[in-house]
Parts: sequence; C-alpha cells; structure tokens
Amino acid sequence: MANEKNQMYFAANPTAKHDEHVVDYHVNGVDLKFNTDAGVFSKMRVDYGSGVLIKAMADVSFPAANILDVGAGYGPLGLFAAKFWPEQSVDLVDVNERGLELARKNAQLNQITNVAIYQSDIYQNVPAEKKFGLIVTNPPIRAGKKVVSGILAGAKDHLVIGGVLLVVIQKKQGEPSARKLLTETFGNCSVLTRDKGYYILQAVNN
Repeated sequence: MANEKNQMYFAANPTAKHDEHVVDYHVNGVDLKFNTDAGVFSKMRVDYGSGVLIKAMADVSFPAANILDVGAGYGPLGLFAAKFWPEQSVDLVDVNERGLELARKNAQLNQITNVAIYQSDIYQNVPAEKKFGLIVTNPPIRAGKKVVSGILAGAKDHLVIGGVLLVVIQKKQGEPSARKLLTETFGNCSVLTRDKGYYILQAVNN
C-alpha cells in the first residue's frame, strides 16, 4: 500500500516509472503545450475539471495582486493564469516534486517568466507576508478530506481584501460540503459554472 501511495500524484516523490507525453491545450486563443509524466495528475490530457476552471477564471475580476495555484501539478491552471495576466506574478505550489519539475519545464517551453514554482504542502512554504488577489485550485480529492479542507479554508489567510478563491470540484466528490465550508469560512460562496458534474465555486474575502 505504501508503494502504491508513492506512485500517486499527491506523493512528494512519486516512484512511478516515467511515461512522458506532451499535450496541447487551447483556451481563448491562448495555446500552451505541457510536458506530462506518470506520477502526476491527469498525465494524458488537461483534465476536464481544470479546463472548466481555466475557462471560468479568464472572465473573473479580482484585485491586482499576485496569483496562487495550489496543487499545481504540471502547471495548467497557473501557467494559463500567467498567460492571461502577464503583468501579474503567479506562484505555483505542489507537494509533488515531479509535477513541479514538469511545471518549470512547461513555463520554459511556453516562454512564461512571470512565475515562481516551488514545493509546498498546501500553504506551508507560501510566504506569510505575500497576499494574493486570486487563488485557484483543482484540489487533490484522493489526498483526502483533511487536505482538501485545508486548501479551501486556508485560502482566506492568503488573500487580500476582495481577493477571490476559485475551486473546481465534482458534486460526487464533495461539492456540497466544499460549498458549506467556503460559506462558513468566507461568509459567501457562489457557483460560477456547472459543466458535466463539475462545479466552479467562488468565494470572496470581504
């Protein structure tokens, strides 16, 4: 079981045998290529939920501050954010070192320079003094409810006033409880988009 967990995308150093691919993804006229590998989430394609979130976040207004992608994997959310808002600084964090190495490669591949990519167990290594106008996450459901709840509730401490948290989550994987937690934490939670069972939840740090 321990070895199986070491191959999962939420392991710090996945031991799964390498199986590298390059995938293309296009949103709003922006075309990005991504190196992927075994041991990271959704290695064969940008997963549907992330795609729904990328499309939704392109239309969201938020304060002109930094952007944070929590659980970045090989980087689709954070790197699209960096392309959409080149004047913003975007931090991509994950516990998975293999995913982070791919994200660094992908930033270089797509000539994206306004990013900082570093290891962090949820917000552990995110500088406390650095606040964000937008936090995006496709939370690692298989890592368990404690991790997912930590990402959602912990976002409040890292947002500026008026800052926005965007979360993609399936109804069957806990959307109702996520919505309840966000409402309790932020005092608000709205559904921006519903698409094939995926919900984009938005909470604002008022």
